[in-house]
Amino acid sequence: MIQKVYSHHNSPEVISNLCARLRDGAVLVYPMDGVYALGCHALKERAVERICRLKQVDPKTHPLSVVCKDLSAVSEYAYMSTKAFKLLKNSLPGPFTFILPAKNALPRIFRGRKGSEVGIRIPESELLVQLLEMMDAPLMTASLPSPPDDDESYLVSPELIDECWGDYVDLVLDAGDGRVAQTTVVSLMDDEPEVIREGEGHIDL
Repeated sequence: MIQKVYSHHNSPEVISNLCARLRDGAVLVYPMDGVYALGCHALKERAVERICRLKQVDPKTHPLSVVCKDLSAVSEYAYMSTKAFKLLKNSLPGPFTFILPAKNALPRIFRGRKGSEVGIRIPESELLVQLLEMMDAPLMTASLPSPPDDDESYLVSPELIDECWGDYVDLVLDAGDGRVAQTTVVSLMDDEPEVIREGEGHIDL
């Protein structure tokens, strides 16, 4: 099922209905600052498990990520040193995923890996900021599975995404065609920044 949404000026009713579905454990495909991704309410462990099964990843060995509305929300779910806080403050919102130690406020599934690390993002999208503020909880986020025949159209076209994954998720949000993009992944597990993957974000370490 596809639902049309907009990058800006979605009605409170639309946001409220999406929040209600997420609180009920829905898994959806949503636009994340240009790229489409899988998402669910991060505190609903069964929904997180559904995404892991869809992605065919083991959370005990594969890192998981969440989207938070702001740095205050990040501090509820991950440990930040003063140095890490300053780096996130200077870099987010933006095309970065920062790896931080997870707090117990996140479900156990996020803390199964050695070190209990979690990926952290803060969105630029007004749609996501509205959703996160009303939901008052983080959104678990994951990239879409590899597309058929490596056709990147299935990563950016809501219609093709629905054709491919619509039977496996509860809702596909359509904000128009996206674009293929990767975040820069930076580990802060040892408090010294380490770039794990180069992406769109540029950072001076």
